[in-house]
Amino acid sequence: MLYTIGQLANAAVVNVETIRYYERRGLVEQPGKPTQGFRQYPVTTLNRLRFIKRAQELGFTLEEIHHLLTLNDTPCQGVQDVATLKLANVRSKIADLQSLELVLHHLLNQCASNPDQTHCPIIESLQPHNN
Repeated sequence: MLYTIGQLANAAVVNVETIRYYERRGLVEQPGKPTQGFRQYPVTTLNRLRFIKRAQELGFTLEEIHHLLTLNDTPCQGVQDVATLKLANVRSKIADLQSLELVLHHLLNQCASNPDQTHCPIIESLQPHNN
C-alpha cells in the first residue's frame, strides 16, 4: 500500500509538518517526486513513524532514535548499549525526583505546622542565604 503525505500523517496520527521535519532530520526517507501527482510513501515509512512515536513515548530523544535506527542492521549489543545508557539516565532522573519529593514533603509539613502566618517556610527556603 502507498500513502500520500496526508494519508501517512493520518495513519501515523502525526502532523504533516512532523513528517517533513523527520525527513529533514534524516529519520524518514522522502520518496522521489513523480512528474505528475504526489509523492507516494510505502508502508515501511508508516512503520518507521510508529517506531519513532513509540521510542519517544519511552523517553528517547530524536537524536537517540536516529542512532537506534542506524543500529537496525547491527548486532543487538549496539542497541543494548544505547538502552543501557538510557536506563541509567532514567534511574538518575528517578533519584532526583525522589529527592525532590522528600524536600517538598518536608516543606509542606513545615508549612502545615507553621504557627506564624506572616511568613511561609516554603518561600523562606527558596530565598538565598548570605553566609
